[in-house]
Amino acid sequence: MARRSKIYAGRTKTLFAGPEPGTLVQHFTDEAILPDSRDCVTISGKGVLNNLISEYLMSRLHEIGIPTHFVRRLNIREQVIRELEIIPVPVVVRNIAAGSLTRRLGIPEGTPLPRSIVEYCYKSAELGDPLVSEEHVTAFGWASPQDIDDVMAMALRINDFLIGLFAGTGIRLADFRLEFGRLYDENGELRIVVADEISPDTCRLREHRGNAPLGRDCLKDGPEAAAASYREIARRLGLVADGGMRVVQAGAED
Repeated sequence: MARRSKIYAGRTKTLFAGPEPGTLVQHFTDEAILPDSRDCVTISGKGVLNNLISEYLMSRLHEIGIPTHFVRRLNIREQVIRELEIIPVPVVVRNIAAGSLTRRLGIPEGTPLPRSIVEYCYKSAELGDPLVSEEHVTAFGWASPQDIDDVMAMALRINDFLIGLFAGTGIRLADFRLEFGRLYDENGELRIVVADEISPDTCRLREHRGNAPLGRDCLKDGPEAAAASYREIARRLGLVADGGMRVVQAGAED
């Protein structure tokens, strides 16, 4: 393999220079950040599964007209994405009380929320991605009021879509995190698109019956239990069959 220029090295993903101008290669690792912690553990095969799952979900969003940075899957651990300007304000959409929400507001784990709640964070690993208000976002110039309107509308539409998609596999979407970025389209207009990934790393998933955790939250039972849960999620989505990987038609170019 030819030597590639490394652009960014995180704990769960690494970015390299892409094969075409304006693209990057996103490489998924097997490292996982422990829930409510900054420590990492290894979940065997997680990077392969997250690459497949994120490709699948990004492609499904493309089908309903939601633009993303995804271009195509390159191999079992890597995908080509468009290079863009990341908006440093990740969005968390919550449907069921879990994680930090239960601690902040004293709501019992698993309680359905009266309606979906959208929260903004400031993207800073050093600060622990603190919650911020819309006032912070606009005052510090992280995003414009129009950007916020676009992000909010897309986040809620994605939430509705993912709730239905996961429900069809017996999974409840408790909450999930989205990142957005800006890029110029073929007409030279700046637009907001979904960035990063959508996978069990960024979604808090529960069994539809019994509310048992799936994905990263299974780390409480150890890395092997988490690895089995990631495989089960991929299996229910139709990406893993008979112990092997089944390629899903994807490669959205929008």
